[in-house]
Amino acid sequence: MTHLVQTEQNALPTADLFPLTGLQPAIIAIDGPAASGKSTVGYQLAQRTGFLFFDTGILYRAVTWAVLNAGVAPHDEAAVGRIAEQTNIDIEAAGHHSDGRQNSVMVGQQDVTWQIRTPEIDQNVSAIAANALVRKALLVQQRRIALHYGNGRAEQPGIILVGRDIGTVVAPEAPLKIYLNASAEERARRRFHEQEARGKSVNYAQVLEDIYRRDKLDSERALAPLRPADDAIVIDTSTLSTSQVIAQILAAASGRA
Repeated sequence: MTHLVQTEQNALPTADLFPLTGLQPAIIAIDGPAASGKSTVGYQLAQRTGFLFFDTGILYRAVTWAVLNAGVAPHDEAAVGRIAEQTNIDIEAAGHHSDGRQNSVMVGQQDVTWQIRTPEIDQNVSAIAANALVRKALLVQQRRIALHYGNGRAEQPGIILVGRDIGTVVAPEAPLKIYLNASAEERARRRFHEQEARGKSVNYAQVLEDIYRRDKLDSERALAPLRPADDAIVIDTSTLSTSQVIAQILAAASGRA
């Protein structure tokens, strides 16, 4: 793993689009724990490069929503696995929506973009993600999407995948792997303000407890535990702005191209 030194000197280029033409396949993998900044960084990086943004965690969240909506216990592995196999999940561009969404998440014909971003989903998604049947059902779709865009078979020049096992399991062939981290306290603060901004009644201590619990589940699960890939670039985002993180990634990408 390569650890980047935090600096204040990195700045985004002034051009509207930062072309990355030398990555083969054109895949950027971004992993990290809950609230480490993966989605924000990945989305804005996609805006800068023209790559497709794909937060793979939303697939697990969508399955979690389907499981809870069906009244199935998250720890009923067989029943949950069947739901994962049968659930049709689509990711669409945000389109005309102006509610801050990065894209639209559809389960069948139902838009569940915000329903999958609730504390109840947060508390249950790790159990769903640790289910081997669920991971098997979703891995095929994740890899298909990654290679479709990464190998230049789509209108976008590449793809940015965000998750917890992208560099280690979903797309180990990605030429650029990023692992974002931050202190548990900083990540809890971010999640607290995110929920508060959406008008939800939240308690910081409870959010911090949920972060600790989620970290433990993610890092200790037997199947694809959360860890940086051996060749990942590790960035601590605790004291960095989003622009600074993106600048470091673009610099690293230019070096790999």
